[in-house]
Amino acid sequence: MSNFNDVPADKYYAKAVAWAVENGITNGTTDTTFSPDDICTRAHGVTFLYRAAKATASVGASAFTDVADSAYYADAVKWATEQGITKGISSTLFGPDETCTRAQIVTFLYRMYGSK
Repeated sequence: MSNFNDVPADKYYAKAVAWAVENGITNGTTDTTFSPDDICTRAHGVTFLYRAAKATASVGASAFTDVADSAYYADAVKWATEQGITKGISSTLFGPDETCTRAQIVTFLYRMYGSK
């Protein structure tokens, strides 16, 4: 399934993890760990969606002061904002390190897929 020590083949999410890695949606938290019980942040959530969509972001700086242009999630945040998937937690903050709540992730998914 996967090469992660913390993803046993008999776990319900093992196939999903392997699929996500094979499709470039996620990597592990290290070369040998996936960290399946870690909290998903807002940065993780939009990055997973961005990679799943095989999207690209426009050139330019982020509209959010808490998203550095060099951050791994910067293009994902720009894309998600451009697509109307997120507006951030305020007009100037995205909140990349905040927990991505279940409500937020289903809203992101709805805005990405629900109207299509």
